[in-house]
Amino acid sequence: MSTDNAINTKVDRYDHGVLKEFASSLLTASGMEPSKSAVIADVLLEGDLLGHDTHGLQLLAPYLSDIKSGAMATHGEPRVISDLPAAIAWDGKRLPGTWLTSKALDLAINRAEIYGTCTVTIAGGHHIACLAAYLLKATEKNMVAIIMTSAPENKSVAPYGGKTGTLTPNPIAAGWPTDDLPVLIDVSTSITTNGMVGRTAKSEEKLSGPWLIDHNGKPTNDPSVMTSEPSGALLPIGGLEYGHKGFALGLLVEALTQGLSGHGRADLVDAWTGEVFLQVLNPVLFGGISQFVRQTSWITEACRNSTSVNPDSPVRIPGQQGIKKRQQQMHHGVALHPSIMPALITWAQEKGVDMPSPIK
Repeated sequence: MSTDNAINTKVDRYDHGVLKEFASSLLTASGMEPSKSAVIADVLLEGDLLGHDTHGLQLLAPYLSDIKSGAMATHGEPRVISDLPAAIAWDGKRLPGTWLTSKALDLAINRAEIYGTCTVTIAGGHHIACLAAYLLKATEKNMVAIIMTSAPENKSVAPYGGKTGTLTPNPIAAGWPTDDLPVLIDVSTSITTNGMVGRTAKSEEKLSGPWLIDHNGKPTNDPSVMTSEPSGALLPIGGLEYGHKGFALGLLVEALTQGLSGHGRADLVDAWTGEVFLQVLNPVLFGGISQFVRQTSWITEACRNSTSVNPDSPVRIPGQQGIKKRQQQMHHGVALHPSIMPALITWAQEKGVDMPSPIK
């Protein structure tokens, strides 16, 4: 979930290049192949640039922990399960999900240029971070990208009508070009995410709404119910009343990520993972890019021109605020959530990597 904090002088801001070098150096010092470190750092930082700061550099410390424990592999390549022109399946072999997904997207874009579409599934890789972080790579080439992921080791989201967790937040992301900024969608099929719940619990705060359900089946905004015994669960999109919608979408993600990859909950997974479904579509080989952009631009403009409920808050197209924030942060510095750097100090000291200084 993104936090749309405005860029201002009251928060510490860091140079984008300095942050990337810092993250990459920590990963490499921890044993990650340098070429992989650069990609991981890039993906994590892209999450923060777009405003998804629970799925950006906040993930670096737990990634380093998994490298240290051996839960994230540091060297090697995925095992190819199948490779047809437009359908590819990989065994991720516990390699970094961020690197695997970036590699898969590059391959899918290249294949879609020839075949019009390409789908890649990844089984048994590590966590893939912010899904929106990958989309611009496709939209900048006038292509459509669809990415989904699930984590079968986790059972934090309750099904509609249930009060015990069976699913994960199972995000769906998609991006496509218009004649202006691209549309970028990155939404979980649960109301909130595990990252936001964990951050809120750590700061001893409450969530902004009753996005969870306790073990008695009552909605609550108290994140501590997730660590109580018996524990509560995250609610699917729609909550208690309309949660059948989020539940249905969550099941779709499980089928495409775990079913198509052939690896998931049926295998009793117990390590942090990311099963992935990734598809790229090339409008050039369908109805043509000019016709595609004509249609996508028309509907986004119509939405912008819809009479807003609040005149001071016009209709916003998904992702375009994040793109503008990205542009601002690339120029003015990245505003990190105050919990991120303190979590990395011990790692920096252990690995002999200098902590970055904020922009003065």
